Amino acid sequence: MHPVLEKVTADVVERSRESRAAYLARIDAAIANGPQRTNLPCANLAHGFAVCSANEKDALSHAVKANVGIISAYNDMLSAHEPYQHYPELIKQAVREAGGVAQFAGGVPAMCDGVTQGMPGMELSLFSRDVIALSTAIGLSHNMFDAALYLGVCDKIVPGLLIGALSFGHLPAIFVPAGPMTTGISNKEKSRTRQKFAEGKVGEKELLESESKAYHSPGTCTFYGTANSNQMMVEIMGLHLPGSSFVNPYTPLRDELTKAAAKQVLKFTALGDDFRPIAHVINEKAIINAIIGLLATGGSTNHTIHLIAIARAAGIIINWDDFDNLSKAIPLLTKIYPNGAADVNQFQAAGGMGLLIQELLEHGLLHGDILTIGDQRGMEQYSQVPTLQDGKLDWVPGPASSLDPDVISSVEHPFATGGGLHVMHGNLGRGVSKISAVAEKHQVVTAPAMVFDDQLDVVAAFKRGELEKDVIVVLRFQGPKANGMPELHKLTPVLGVLQDRGFHVALVTDGRMSGASGKVPSAIHMWPECIDGGPLAKVRDGDIIALNTQTGEVNVQVDRAEFDARVPTANSATGHHFGMGRELFGAMRARASTSETGATNLFFVD
Repeated sequence: MHPVLEKVTADVVERSRESRAAYLARIDAAIANGPQRTNLPCANLAHGFAVCSANEKDALSHAVKANVGIISAYNDMLSAHEPYQHYPELIKQAVREAGGVAQFAGGVPAMCDGVTQGMPGMELSLFSRDVIALSTAIGLSHNMFDAALYLGVCDKIVPGLLIGALSFGHLPAIFVPAGPMTTGISNKEKSRTRQKFAEGKVGEKELLESESKAYHSPGTCTFYGTANSNQMMVEIMGLHLPGSSFVNPYTPLRDELTKAAAKQVLKFTALGDDFRPIAHVINEKAIINAIIGLLATGGSTNHTIHLIAIARAAGIIINWDDFDNLSKAIPLLTKIYPNGAADVNQFQAAGGMGLLIQELLEHGLLHGDILTIGDQRGMEQYSQVPTLQDGKLDWVPGPASSLDPDVISSVEHPFATGGGLHVMHGNLGRGVSKISAVAEKHQVVTAPAMVFDDQLDVVAAFKRGELEKDVIVVLRFQGPKANGMPELHKLTPVLGVLQDRGFHVALVTDGRMSGASGKVPSAIHMWPECIDGGPLAKVRDGDIIALNTQTGEVNVQVDRAEFDARVPTANSATGHHFGMGRELFGAMRARASTSETGATNLFFVD
């Protein structure tokens, strides 16, 4: 085991000792009660299985069969979740065949950042994660279930489902993916059209045609943003069946994997002899594995927020220093857009998760001794790949080396020696930066600041030609307390154009960037956030900012006494707390924690 991995893991275990023990004590108390429905009074139980068959009622009332709850993020507007329409019947039939009962326990909302980017609805996105966690808890609160299956894919959905699942940590759990859509036009071509539109070189007709060719069918978007980072993360923690993350929807293999997941979870209930509650699967080592996977693949910066919240739901305390320290030891092993030209289908064809996990395990860069939901208990089986042999699902050894070295490399010959995720620190606060997709020549920028309080004002300034220079855009009041911390997607084409024109540009903000953002250097998630009087609120137009993403330093070059004496500027952006349902989330904004503690208000945080 790599010494850095050992050290970080030991630090997390020690830091989490009290909170993890308290969490497990609560879970052990729930486990001691046995199958929860046996505690229900008769009238309650009758309500719970009123629509079941007579045989199922008899089995459930005597706890002789396990009851599997299905929590689903299905809706038929969003491509990633549309395939879940048919999963409940597949699952119910598979569970019946395996000697159990399955009930649809509840649905959770699933909003798409791709639809809401740059729109008022995006300001609900981050807190939708917490709503999903709450909705998951409501679905499972009927005390009817011995295990649960979780159906979700995209940005906030999987973190929300996982937080909710951990609050019911006494239940075995398997996450069931839907898979990516087939490949459309290349992500590079899509981005090129977006930049041309930002420059006024093409119109809306051409832009819509390009976007429709990229997002064209059921399944997850094929770039490596937060949604596909979710799938990688859940598999490398052992909550997916091996190799199931990136199998396309509406294929025979996808359906067989769904049925196999349904049967698999029955093996792990308290009614059997191989009890594996999710509270035991998700421990400190599993969380560390998720960070490692994120770094090795150049995954979404959103998980520097989500993974912290997920860990805390299990009593585990991680922080950005853990990401930063591991980033120095974990090499970048994949090139998937935005840090490469390939999409997730090409990643899968090159060897996918099996090859990635095998490479990390062989070099002591992953915890292999974690409890998983596979037939074996460790991670070794996750180097295998699923296949259909005469219509029957089986797992076979994955490729010994990459089938496309331009997409998946090796520890001996990585694309970068570090994972490319750095903690940013200095007199402007503390944040993160992802540099895996940033060319080395752009990783250090010193330039005058231009200060904005709304991303639309940045776009307007660009159109007026005011950004045609070396500039560091400072975008303030974008934190969770200010406006819900929307992703600042509209900045990506604008800043990309300026960079392509030869200017030295960067972004510093207390907000988030898209999981698919890449080539422009940035310091994001900065805290204390501006609404709390953070130092970013003291920056003025023309102040020189030095951003060094290689060393993790971000400083405004103003005399310390002068800067300390400045009064933080008030937020000039208005209208962000009402309309499109935003008024309903006022309590969540007010109680939100910092970005480094998960930007949540679901549980007590430091």
